[in-house]
Amino acid sequence: MNKAAYMVIGIDLDGSKDVLGMLVGENESAKFWLSVLNDLKNRGVQDILITCVDNLTGFTRAISACYPKTEIQKCIIHQIRNSTPLVSYKDLKKVTADLKPAENFSPLGEKSFKRVYTKDLTDLA
Repeated sequence: MNKAAYMVIGIDLDGSKDVLGMLVGENESAKFWLSVLNDLKNRGVQDILITCVDNLTGFTRAISACYPKTEIQKCIIHQIRNSTPLVSYKDLKKVTADLKPAENFSPLGEKSFKRVYTKDLTDLA
């Protein structure tokens, strides 16, 4: 049976990082994540300002249920990976190269990308 290891890391307002949990799980269901988040709450984590997640099944729903004011951001690397099926093979290399700067987001870069790709790749832009 395959299992995955998960780490929950918290960063406080001073920038200090703390490992809040190290877990091994067989699946990443909403039920699994809800139990993790409830455990954090029971151990004193009162609020989560921002989460950066890879949009695992049920994770967003679990965060919203347990910490409804949390801003949920999808990891940029996963956004890029999830966008590539929309791109034809012949354009893939160029598009992924053009998406790479999105890791260091700038509004000007976003506008430039949209200007180039909106015509052919509406869903991606």
